[in-house]
Amino acid sequence: MIIAVDTGGTKTLVAAFSDKGAIKEEIKFPTPKNKKEWVRQLRQAIEDVSHEARIDVIVVAVPGIVKNGVAVWCNHLLWANYNVQAEIEAQFPGIPILVENDANLGGLGEVRRLKNIPSSALYVTISTGIGTGFISDGVIDPGLRLSEGGRSLIEYNGVVQEWEMFGAGSSVYAAYGKFARDIHSKRIWKQIADRFSRGFLAIIPLAQPSVIIIGGSMGTYFDRYEEALLGILREKMPPHIPVPKFAKAKDAEKAVIYGCYFYGSDWTRQGR
Repeated sequence: MIIAVDTGGTKTLVAAFSDKGAIKEEIKFPTPKNKKEWVRQLRQAIEDVSHEARIDVIVVAVPGIVKNGVAVWCNHLLWANYNVQAEIEAQFPGIPILVENDANLGGLGEVRRLKNIPSSALYVTISTGIGTGFISDGVIDPGLRLSEGGRSLIEYNGVVQEWEMFGAGSSVYAAYGKFARDIHSKRIWKQIADRFSRGFLAIIPLAQPSVIIIGGSMGTYFDRYEEALLGILREKMPPHIPVPKFAKAKDAEKAVIYGCYFYGSDWTRQGR
């Protein structure tokens, strides 16, 4: 059995996967601000979904930079140099614990469920913040796994700032006083598309992915700004650099836990 854990700024989702990749059971709980309370609730959730069955590996996704099982920095959780792997290993001795960035795993989950796996894909999750995951030939690109696309420094309204400071869903809400689901004005969606385009105009020439998949809460409403976004990119992208194919995430809510499953499955298959 593979246990997948999607840790977000507001909720944590825990799922148990069968050997064939089917979700057997899942539990969701609000992510506590206190780390010890998060570990306590996580342990209980894992025990509840596993029903004392043998666990082959536990894969934990966190929203930030991860090095050797340590959450170096998770902005929206206010975690710094937090050894997630060691904390969970203490709760489940003898069970391998893998910790990885949530956007990387979300991209893995989306790409591996495509009919045809592209040679290069960029997964962008736009919600409270902006996360990016680069997937090459169906695996997390080792050279770009620490990338933080949402932290790209971009000029907007005369100020150089991080992309997610003006392009994330939380920034959209702050600017318009509405959640994406409540925005129906084409004029506003064109303005939002402009916010999104700034980051893509910086990242695409560097990475040149063959496909870009948009997830997160803003990805759910991709059809409302797709035309405007692609129009801006086609107008401003250098002529020798093609605008990649864009797609909405097929399952934004479950992309990360499926990515956890594939990551854990690859790990066990390689005997590591």
